[in-house]
Parts: sequence; C-alpha cells; structure tokens
Amino acid sequence: MYLSKKWLSEFVDIDKIGVSDKQFAEDITISGSKVESFEKEGSELSNIVVGKVESLERHPDSDHLWVCQINVGAEENIQIVTGAQNLTAGDIVPVALNKSVVAGGHKITTGKLRGIKSEGMMCSLGELGLTVHDFPYAIEDGIFVLGDDCDKTLGMDIREAIGLNDVVTEFEITSNRPDCLSVIGLARETAATYKVPLKLHTPEVKPGIEDIKDYLKVDIEAPDKCYRYVGGVVKNVRVKESPRWMRERLRASGVRPINNIVDITNYIMLEYGQPMHAFDLRFLEGNHVIVRNAKSGETITTLDGEERALTEEMLVIADEKKPVAVAGVMGGEYSGIMDDTNTIVFESACFNGPSVRRTAKALGMRTEASGRFEKQLNPDDCDVCLLRALELVQMLDAGDVVEGIVDCNKSNKTPVTLPFMPEWTNNFIGINVSADEQKEILERIGFKVEDGTIYAPSFRIDIEHQADISEEIARFYGYNNIENHELHGVAKAGPTDRQKFNRLVENTMLSCGLSEIQTFSFISPKSYDKIGLPEDSKMRNCVVISNPLGEDTSVMRTTAIPSMLEVLKTNFNNRNEKAFLYELATTYTSNGLLELPDENQELVIGMYGKDVDYFTLKGVVEQLLKVVGIEDYDVEPKKNCPTFHPGRTAKITKDDKSLVLLGEVHPKVLGNYEIETKAYIATINMENLFEIANLTRVYKALPKFPATTRDLAFVCDADLPVLALEKAITAASGKILESIQLFDVYQGAQVGENKKSVAFNLKFRSAERTLTDEECNAAVKKAIKSAEGLGATLRS
Repeated sequence: MYLSKKWLSEFVDIDKIGVSDKQFAEDITISGSKVESFEKEGSELSNIVVGKVESLERHPDSDHLWVCQINVGAEENIQIVTGAQNLTAGDIVPVALNKSVVAGGHKITTGKLRGIKSEGMMCSLGELGLTVHDFPYAIEDGIFVLGDDCDKTLGMDIREAIGLNDVVTEFEITSNRPDCLSVIGLARETAATYKVPLKLHTPEVKPGIEDIKDYLKVDIEAPDKCYRYVGGVVKNVRVKESPRWMRERLRASGVRPINNIVDITNYIMLEYGQPMHAFDLRFLEGNHVIVRNAKSGETITTLDGEERALTEEMLVIADEKKPVAVAGVMGGEYSGIMDDTNTIVFESACFNGPSVRRTAKALGMRTEASGRFEKQLNPDDCDVCLLRALELVQMLDAGDVVEGIVDCNKSNKTPVTLPFMPEWTNNFIGINVSADEQKEILERIGFKVEDGTIYAPSFRIDIEHQADISEEIARFYGYNNIENHELHGVAKAGPTDRQKFNRLVENTMLSCGLSEIQTFSFISPKSYDKIGLPEDSKMRNCVVISNPLGEDTSVMRTTAIPSMLEVLKTNFNNRNEKAFLYELATTYTSNGLLELPDENQELVIGMYGKDVDYFTLKGVVEQLLKVVGIEDYDVEPKKNCPTFHPGRTAKITKDDKSLVLLGEVHPKVLGNYEIETKAYIATINMENLFEIANLTRVYKALPKFPATTRDLAFVCDADLPVLALEKAITAASGKILESIQLFDVYQGAQVGENKKSVAFNLKFRSAERTLTDEECNAAVKKAIKSAEGLGATLRS
C-alpha cells in the first residue's frame, strides 16, 4: 500500500505534527503499521526550473535545430539549442540548467551543438520521469509545455511547479487489517499514533435528475457470497481527463490515471479501500443486476480480452441474459467505459472473501480488486463509497447523477462486543494503564466503550477476543514502554543431566580431533554377516521394519559398528588418507511384537590412517574415561569377538559393568567392506558410562613438600596385562604413592622368549611433610614384592 503525504494531509494535519518523514515511518511502524520504505517524488531531479521561451531562431547550420532564448527568472536569459518542433514563443517549459540531473540519472552541462552554445536542455515528460497519463495534454515525444494547471512562476523548481513533490510511504499491510489498505485507514492509525484529530469527510450529493428506480433494479440470489450490493446511475457521462490533484494522488499511489470515470473508481478504492466498478448501462439487459452463481457451461470474456469458463461455484454479476462481470475480480468486455458511453451504473458491493479468492485462483487472474475483496471488506462502507463516487462525479462535472441509489443489503453482521476489562489487559500485557487511558486509546481508533462493554467498529474484522483488545492497548501505549519481565507460566527449560553428559562426551571427542557423523538407525540384515556375527548371536535379535524402503534399510540396528564401517569405507574409497570419526548412535533391541524395543545409546569411534594404531584409539578412550571421572577400571584382552582381530582387542570394565570394547577390525571384516588398510573401532556403552561417571570435582591444594621418584623395571610373562602389574604396585605402595606412570615396554632377546620388560615411574609425596629415603625405600620394597607375586622379577 502506497500512501501519499498530500492525500494523508487531507485527513490529518501532518504538518502540525512536525516530524520528519523518517521519524513518521518509525513512529507509525512502532504503532503497528509496518513501513517498508518512503521516497520523495522527483528526488533524482536536480537544478530543473520553470522557464519561458522568449524567442526561437533557426540554427544557421541545421534545418531541424532551433536556437532558443529562455527566461528562467534570472537577470539574463540563457540560450538553449533544441531539436523539438512543438515550441512557440511564450511557451512555459521545464529547463534543465547547467550541471543538472534529469530522470535516469543523466547529467546536463553546457555544451555546443553545431558550433552554437547551449546552456542546458528543455525537458520532455520522460526526462522528468512522467508520462502522458500524468499530463494528458502534453506531447509524448516533444518538450513538455506547462498548462494552466501548473505554477508558471519563472525560476521555480519544476517539482514544485507541477506537483512532483509528494512523499510516498510504502506500507506492508497484514491480511487481517484490510481497513488499512486505504488512505482513511492509515490516516486513522496516524491520528491515533500522534493523538491528533481525524478529519473525516461525509459525502454530500446534490439532488439529481429523474429517479433511479426507472433505470436500475438489483437482486442478490446468492446471499452467502454477496452480502450487499449498492448501485447508482449517472447519465450524460462526459469522459475526459481528471484534474491534476486527482492524477497526482493516483500516481503517488501507484495507479495510472486513465479518465475521470475510471479514475473516480480507483480513487474510491484507494481512499476507502473499497473496489468499485462502472458498467455501461447499454449492455445491461433489462437494466437488471442479478448477483448469482454462474451456471454450468457459462463463459465470459473479461476486460483483458480472454474468454473464461465459469463453474457453478463462482459468483457473477449478471443481467437478465448473461454474466457481465466476475464478482470481485474483473468486469466483462462490454462492462467498461467507452468513448460513446452515455449512461453508467456505479457498483459498490461486498462479497465473501474466500469465495473471491477461490474464483480468482481458479481463473488465474488475481487483480487489485480481488486482492482486497479476499481479505473480507466491510459491508457498512458500500453506501458511503457510492455516495462519495457520485459526489466526485458532480465535483468533476463528469455527468448528471440520477436521484437516489439502489441498496440490496443481505448482510446480517452484528457489532462485535467484548467486556471492558482493564485489569485483565494489564495482567495479560504486563503494564499498568488506567481504565480511563485504555478507554481513550480505544476511542482514538474507532471503538466505543459504554457501560463496561467495548463495541468494535464494523471495519475491524480482526477483533474477536479479549487478547485483540490488549494488542490495541499495547501498540498505542508503546511496545518500547513495556518493561521486560518473564512470561507467567513458562517453564524454565534447560538441558537434563543426561543431555549435559552427552554434550561433554561429544566435546571430548571433538577435542581429541574426531569429526562427528550421523547415520540412519536402520540397516541391512546382511550387515551382521559382514561384521562376522554368529547366527545365534543375541545382536541379531533386531526390530524388522514392516514397510521398509528397501532391503538395505529393513531392520533397526543393534550395534552401530556396521554404520561406522560404511562411513570409513566411503572415506577410504574417496582416497581420504585418514579418518577420525565418532557417532553418538542409538541402537534397538527387540522385545517382540507386543512391546516397544529397548533403545540405548552407543558411542562408536572409528579411525584409520598412516600413524594410527591400537594405542591411538586407546588414548582417545582413556581421555574420555578421565574426563568423566572413571578411574581404577580393568582392561582385559578380548579374543572371542569375530568383528575384531583376536590378538589386538580389549574390553574395559569397572565394577563388573562393561564400558568399552576396542580394537583393530578383523582383516576379513575389512575385506567385506573393501577397506584396504588397518582400521580401529571402539564401542562405548553410554548407559553404563553415565551411571558410573563421577563428574564431581574436588579442589586439591598445590603440594607444599617435594616429591621423590623411583624407576622400576620388571621382566614378566608377555601375556601378563600391564594394568594388572600397575594395580598390584599401586596397592602395595601405600598412600604416599602420588602417581605411577608406564614409560617403557620392551620385548626382545635380552629379556628372553615370551617375556617382556615393563618400566614404571613412581612418584612419592606426603601432604604433611617431606618423605625420608627410608619411607620411600620401604614402599618400593613392598611394590617389588607385590609384583613378584604375579611372576614378575625386578630387572637389574
């Protein structure tokens, strides 16, 4: 919706308000009418003034150029050379002076034409950004000669002289506010925003000729789709151009001026938001307007020349023989105003919005009228708009108005009433506005408050509930004035402990350099064969999908290992040199057809690469266990898992609960997935991990006393787990052992066959005093004895 500032000033004293155009846009947006942009007409024009052609002489070196002396209100005339042939001495024209800018951004400077100095340029309509529709008496391809409807003061800025100085504001009007698709509607919002009077005009039609009953009859046969139809008749129509003030307002509103009759209907549509139509009475059989549903097989040729097939659901305006217009959308080819039109019928009607919408969509011809009707207009405006149209006819001397109007009103609309509840509104919004102030706000925008009841105006179709009243109070009280506070009854949502734990796990994986993947929870049953699961494995007890997309997605996974291997395969086949991946996956264990499956989370880690081995994977797992506060866990070799290499697989447990299974993928499994390099996978039971995790952090002061270190190397059987040896040493060393660190493992001829050398660094410290060598040596002796109990001997 485009709003002319000049037109707005007719209803609101906008100059008295005294705000800039930018401030107006901000204020009206805050009060609920969103402004998209605003622009001053002719803003790109510069240094163009009104001038008078004092004389014309032929150019000495050209038979089509004229050398003109132009009076622009300065002490001396200027000289301009032109090729225009429509000028005579005394003509008043637009003159672009030296260093001026015309439409399109073209700059005009002093120059020479065929050796004769030219100090500017006289402008055509196009060079001012106008067309002959704006000034019908002008010549389209010649110099614009100002008529008597323009200010001819010499030297005046051309924009002021021809009325190209309006400010146009573009609004984005929501579909629930069709009343704001009009100048009056936006004027009402402006008046309410600035608390100034709204000056509405009551149409006054002078007594007409004859009686309308002799010219027009109206019947509504579809009252569910046409609520009201008001008609008026004008005889002796005098079709001509509209006055400049009307053409200016139409142009500023984005509507092209055509002639006085058509312009009147467009003017009413913009002023009141009510589309109107004018019929040529000659083509209205029987002078009878019938508003009905179209009949099966009927067609109509619309004003755009297209023949359109109608259906029985479509509403039409018909005479006694045929449809003459598609109601609310477009008129028929013979319903328009022609040069020889003598008598016309003005139509002002209200149709069912959804019906118009469906018809326009079905015919593929959404128009300006249908765009307004489909939002559901106010039937109470029909008669006012028709009277305004007849008033303009008399004002513009566009014809002779026939006395009276025909009003067929099938509307049963009753005013919307709501209880006036100031306290409810205050509590609902979170403000403290007195009842009197709330009443004053509502009355500013057309509501009526009496005896504890609010009466909504008929043009406010969006008012249905007490919350709608609260919105009106809030937007004129000022959204910026409402204090911030928490909404009542809103839960303070936050992540659960499990969600926080999952986030910690994922952040740990990311910090270890792994990338997250996400895979489908359904897989192929053949995946269990590819990872080497026995036929009687419990992991084959999966949920079978009854309507799968295909065999590859026909069961719900019980383990995420196949999903990870598929992603590793994709990366390897795409020649990625290395991959470090993880997924927090969901697995499903079937409980039969009568119960839902058990859902568990499983963290699966997968990696391959040049420098990747079992210990790389183990390091990531150990870092995770450290982060979640799990210590003193057991690491055992795992030899009977067909998915993994039998000698390079381990199981981590704590308190007899399985936490992690990790190792190198079995070569046969790698072959099944066409992965031609070693790959490593770990699966972590998230349910057990969460249960055992200790996220409590206790502060320990920095040690005050020095530490004593000892290095011990033992020779033991090659199959003795290092962790078992470490735990034995730790338990025997007592409380003064601060830490134990493995720093070397060696196998070779020097230690014997099936033997290995394991070296630890032991750090002793007391929080109360400095330890003596005797105390440390005693602890070392106990550690050695404990290790010997596992078959290890101290290496000399």
